[in-house]
Amino acid sequence: MRRRRECLNCEFRFTTYERVETVPITVIKRNGNREIFSRSKLLHGLNRACEKTGLDTTRLESLVEELELKLQQRSGKEVSSAEIGEFVLRDLKQISEVAYIRFASVYRQFRGIDDFVSTLETLNADQGQNHLATVR
Repeated sequence: MRRRRECLNCEFRFTTYERVETVPITVIKRNGNREIFSRSKLLHGLNRACEKTGLDTTRLESLVEELELKLQQRSGKEVSSAEIGEFVLRDLKQISEVAYIRFASVYRQFRGIDDFVSTLETLNADQGQNHLATVR
């Protein structure tokens, strides 16, 4: 929520942004540790994946906001990092193939070129397109 306010003493006008406080979402990491969901951490990862792709930061913020809303609407307030990663990948696939591959390479811990090739082939098959270069 955006509010315009005015100081009663000096009459300076300023804007504040507020949001409804919700029950925190707990993320279960790969190693079993639990931590509170961090919008900024996810947004930072998305920004890294989308560097130089021309994607607008507001689009990424919207993606994170939609994901957080989905997570808040779930009955359980615990979610695995794997589920979050899959939600993000599904959305990125629709937005940018390059961002999808870059995010997937970190999220799925690619170990070599074969992992990239396999993901590119899957992406190509899923989208029914033949415009991706043949790597082999």
